Amino acid sequence: MGAPAQAAHRAPDGIAPMRPGGMPRGVPQPRPTDRFAELLVAVLSGQRPVHAMLRHSAGQAYDELIRLAERGPLRTRGVRPVVRDIGWFVPREGAIEAFARIGAGDRLRAMAFRLERGRDLRWRCTAVELGGPR
Repeated sequence: MGAPAQAAHRAPDGIAPMRPGGMPRGVPQPRPTDRFAELLVAVLSGQRPVHAMLRHSAGQAYDELIRLAERGPLRTRGVRPVVRDIGWFVPREGAIEAFARIGAGDRLRAMAFRLERGRDLRWRCTAVELGGPR
């Protein structure tokens, strides 16, 4: 008889095998641009309070978010705004300039934001702008 068969390291059907740290293998992790776009939409639509961005922003970005959130630019009746598309550009290591198309029903808005990675390796929003309805 040959060498003993090795046990297959497979997860049960329907469950992805785990990575070290408890994250399932094969499950795509959201990019920082995705997470921030969703969080910014939630704040600017009134679904979350602006202070939810306090630890996720730096510099003038938080002040700009307060100003924008007071106007509620993404608040809608009935249809909840969603991120339809995200694009980004990396101007240098540790910085991302991103744009997102935000849709609510037949309305489409543009949002631009900048993320910078801090010394603690966490991404923070350092600028945000919102374009008008189309």
